[in-house]
Amino acid sequence: MLRISQLKLHYRHDQAALLRKLSKTLHLPESEILEYHMIKKSVDARKKDDICFTYTVDVAVKNEAAWLKKHRNEKSVTKAVKTVYIFPKPGEGSLNARPVIAGSGPAGLFCALMLARHGYRPLLIERGEPVEARQKTVQKFWETGILNTESNVQFGEGGAGTFSDGKLNTLVKDKLGRSSEVLRIFAAAGAGGEICYVNKPHIGTDVLAGVVKNIRNEIISLGGEVRFNTKLTGLHIENGALCGITVNDDERIETEVLVLALGHSARDSFEMLKANKLFMTPKAFAVGVRIEHPQPMVNMAQYGSETDDILGAADYKLTYQAKNGRSVYTFCMCPGGYVVNASSEEGRTAVNGMSYSDRGSANANSAVIVSVTPKDFEEKDSNDPLSGMYFQQRLEAACYKAAKGRPLIPVQLFKDFKNKQVSEAFGDVMPVHRGGHVFADLNTCLPDYVCESLCEGIEAFGGRLQGFDRDDALLSGIETRTSSPVRIERNEAFESNISGIYPCGEGAGYAGGITSAAMDGMKVAEAIAVRYRPFDIRKN
Repeated sequence: MLRISQLKLHYRHDQAALLRKLSKTLHLPESEILEYHMIKKSVDARKKDDICFTYTVDVAVKNEAAWLKKHRNEKSVTKAVKTVYIFPKPGEGSLNARPVIAGSGPAGLFCALMLARHGYRPLLIERGEPVEARQKTVQKFWETGILNTESNVQFGEGGAGTFSDGKLNTLVKDKLGRSSEVLRIFAAAGAGGEICYVNKPHIGTDVLAGVVKNIRNEIISLGGEVRFNTKLTGLHIENGALCGITVNDDERIETEVLVLALGHSARDSFEMLKANKLFMTPKAFAVGVRIEHPQPMVNMAQYGSETDDILGAADYKLTYQAKNGRSVYTFCMCPGGYVVNASSEEGRTAVNGMSYSDRGSANANSAVIVSVTPKDFEEKDSNDPLSGMYFQQRLEAACYKAAKGRPLIPVQLFKDFKNKQVSEAFGDVMPVHRGGHVFADLNTCLPDYVCESLCEGIEAFGGRLQGFDRDDALLSGIETRTSSPVRIERNEAFESNISGIYPCGEGAGYAGGITSAAMDGMKVAEAIAVRYRPFDIRKN
């Protein structure tokens, strides 16, 4: 097949326009185009009066070799090269028990799925609930403030991404086809084929819940086992190697392979791992607030109109280097989304963003965050691998206090944040939240250098996206769960310093987002497969 890139069409083009464009580009009649497949589709809105879709398309034509020879100097047309994901051949090692994966976020799910597809019959354990029950538990928290510390926005089937925008784009470069395989699996599990080629694919929390359930069911159908309300609480180690685990404090499970796909918020698990002398180091992450604007304002700034039935809700991505050297940037932007109370610990408050598949709410929201490094938090917890985690906890406790000791989201208008005063009323930007809110001064929740950087960054962003720094832009606090505060060290074989333990995904410090976490889960599954042959439960 031929691959044609940089095909531009007005975004309101009809269905036949793409075929006509292909015919013109290839200097061939439409009858000689046998078939074509979309590879990539993105929006080019640099000219507001001429917004285009830009396509990359694979095309099958008659006499392909002759065409390539005749038009070999046309840079926009090349021979299509498809990367097909191939799972490695199994090793020779023998497993005495099935491998265990702790955590059912994207990393754990995809690790378990890959192992299940290739005969390893994994056991997937999850401290939280299956997604159907988890949705009800989370909704109850948002409505009543009653928190389930084991099943919430952070813990449960699908991980933290279940209650997010469901973004699937990633900056991770992978020549082995893992990223496209992740998208293909999501699409087959109910996310829809469009995610395989749009530039910024997203699923939405409403669709994602069904997708993770379908992946769970496939794991089970292939001989795997999934256990919910099952928390990893201990390790059994002999001669530097894993020989079993404890779950729920009193049940031992024999295994010599444990995948740690715990997620970035499993703080009690990090403490347990530290007690077992697993090598960990603190890592940089970012903290800040959520900011809300009217979605029509963002649409106007990006597309030149407040609403558009084809383009939908516009997004943005902004970065700025503050005078103090800190990076300020937007993160996890949710067009037509909701700010959600994402707390997982009593007496501590954290927020996140979430969108449904239609991105249909009145507001756009995004994290605006400031980089922090181990130097910022090691002062109080010197040489402690969990110093970043303790730093997060202190900020979240301050946020809970700012909300008058209630499980509410502290909110503040941007003009009042700059003036360090509690807001008294909303402007034109009304909160679109999941969970209650209360006016508070967010300056009391974050270090001064973070607040100063936020003010400077938001004002700078206003120069690039009109209205971003408006006085009544609504801030919600606080955003702390941007990435894991620790890295669980692993070697080239993906093992920790304890043989048989495989740190994996975002919680272990090796991913950032749904797709990259799923890809890391695949990498760990591959590492296990290279070492061991499939597990036959009938012989054990």
